[in-house]
Amino acid sequence: MESTVDIRKRIHEFIDHADERILRIINAIIMTEENDELPSHHTEILDQRLAKHQENPNSGKPWNDVKNSLKEKYGL
Repeated sequence: MESTVDIRKRIHEFIDHADERILRIINAIIMTEENDELPSHHTEILDQRLAKHQENPNSGKPWNDVKNSLKEKYGL
């Protein structure tokens, strides 16, 4: 397993030679990390969904069922 120091070094070397598109992607990731607070309306939606789940935790579907349904519906 690579050490954190090795990873940092490789990333620094990569960034020094990266094209503009890659730099913009990396910048977007950094900006997302710096602004990790959700807007209040998103938090409200998540709170509502969590409350529904807590009221009836067995109402969901297993991931494989959802995935298979999407495959059938959209040909994925």
